[in-house]
Amino acid sequence: MMPKVSEQAIAEYDAVAAGLESAGVVRGSMFGMPCLKIGKKVLAGMFGDAMTFKLPPEPREKALALPGVDAFDPGMGRPMKEWVVIPLAQSAVWPDYAAEALEYVAG
Repeated sequence: MMPKVSEQAIAEYDAVAAGLESAGVVRGSMFGMPCLKIGKKVLAGMFGDAMTFKLPPEPREKALALPGVDAFDPGMGRPMKEWVVIPLAQSAVWPDYAAEALEYVAG
């Protein structure tokens, strides 16, 4: 079951999505959650009042050091290897990690 999403989280997610449009990033859906894609590859998504990002090792470790950030587990009891979930409280860094994810996925 998907967590509830606040209006503030939607606004922050929309801002991140808009900031990546010029790079060819489009909105989509993955497992019923809103996501951002480049081509057919997913680079980020929204999960409740948080965003998820697919990151290479160094940025992933840096993100995991932030308060409230964790490895992303979509509810199956096993975190996804390259993914982190960054809460709304840390939304100021969402654009930075979205750019990192785009570079990683598109590279």
